[in-house]
Amino acid sequence: MQGLSVTLGPKVLLKDSDLTLSHGNRYGLIGRNGCGKSILMTILGRRQVPIPKHIDSYHLVSEIDPTDMTAIEAVLAVDVEKKELEAEAEILTNAIGDGDDSEDTINKLDEVYERLDELSAETAEKRAASILHGLGFTKAMQMKTTRDFSGGWRMRISLARALFLNPTLLILDEPTNHLDMEAVVWLEEYLAKFKKILLLVSHSQDFLNTVTTHTIHFNQEHLVVYATNYDGFIAAREDKEMHQAKRHEWEQAQIKKMKDYIAKFGHGTKKMARQAQSKEKTLAKMTRDGLTEAVQKERLIQMKFPDPDKIPPPVLQMQNVSFGYTPDNLLFKDVDFGVDLDSRVALVGPNGAGKSTLLKLMSGELTPNKGAVRPHPHLRMSRYTQHFVDTLDLEVTPLTFFCSLRPEESETNMRRYLGRFGVGGSMQSETMKYLSDGIKSRVVFAMLALQNPHIILFDEPTNHLDMESIDSLAMAIKDFGGGVVLVSHDMRLIS
Repeated sequence: MQGLSVTLGPKVLLKDSDLTLSHGNRYGLIGRNGCGKSILMTILGRRQVPIPKHIDSYHLVSEIDPTDMTAIEAVLAVDVEKKELEAEAEILTNAIGDGDDSEDTINKLDEVYERLDELSAETAEKRAASILHGLGFTKAMQMKTTRDFSGGWRMRISLARALFLNPTLLILDEPTNHLDMEAVVWLEEYLAKFKKILLLVSHSQDFLNTVTTHTIHFNQEHLVVYATNYDGFIAAREDKEMHQAKRHEWEQAQIKKMKDYIAKFGHGTKKMARQAQSKEKTLAKMTRDGLTEAVQKERLIQMKFPDPDKIPPPVLQMQNVSFGYTPDNLLFKDVDFGVDLDSRVALVGPNGAGKSTLLKLMSGELTPNKGAVRPHPHLRMSRYTQHFVDTLDLEVTPLTFFCSLRPEESETNMRRYLGRFGVGGSMQSETMKYLSDGIKSRVVFAMLALQNPHIILFDEPTNHLDMESIDSLAMAIKDFGGGVVLVSHDMRLIS
């Protein structure tokens, strides 16, 4: 793609950029929340740029619809070409049976069977089952209908469809969201062997380092490709910026020296004036050839959760708690557990083990079947959920939303407050439904901080966040004077 520009309303996301994607390479697309990564992937997925017709592509967009199809049927159904070939083979076989044994018909049937062999038609079901198993589906789960699964599990079925299809260009936006540790590890190993063209966005450094061969940096309306994984990109960018800074400083020093000379001796003796004119020409040539720009560091986000007032322990107790959505299928039995203001708890385990359910019990959204959850009478608790969007009014701007939460505060103070959480500039005046999921996440963090809780419950907070936001969140949690319970598959954040 050459000279690619992308605008969203009046906002320029990408300006006159080139991008080459080559067979055999696996690209990690990185950049700050809101820069336009998902929009770029959508443009590629919808083939709104001239992708050659012979290149088949698949863009994983959303979870599969809830239907009466089983999980394995849903994966097999994605292979439209296979179905068409099987139908064609049947028509050609019937034609031969009816006496049409012309060379043309026989050759055509041979071609169809050759293509079916390429698509592993006979082993398709085994392949689909293997992919589903890798993503955490037991044999029994594979035979359940898609309507029996939650949104997170239906997203896994969509991911399985994408992997099963094995297209020439595979586009994945945050594929590890909704996956537990085991599924993430399996997906890492699977994608690390992908032999065609892979383009993915991920917030996990470990995942990018294992899977990708190239890094595309989406920054300041341009795309820069580095032939290395994420760690290699960080080292290469630091090296590049160091040389750029040195070059910029040298040029600026030379310009100052020449300008000072011209000002001092431009009207002096003939010899001095000639030298001043020579320096003027050199200066003009330097400017014409293009000067090295100063290194523009991206502004760091400095999230902060304010320290709450102290309350004596026990702050939150679970005593002899048992819970199950049905009495014959308990998720917890006789659980004794406590969280105080100095607690830092990471909650890990496979999907379906009940991590989110435990947070709901702690917050009082669910009531235990047996036992008791006892919060301190003055306890303030906030919870970040995977469905954080439900807590926002998407029809208003972040600034309007926060001014309604704090009508006594001035607009200037609210602007400054949002800016600390990385929601600055034009983002504050953009209707929230048009903001990226990463920016919406930051709006929710700002809202939680405003509640000044004693304990914060985080359920997969890194989904949709960029690297810098994850680092900022980690520092905010470390500095927080209250208690934290964290559900996450991001090993770096947990560490």
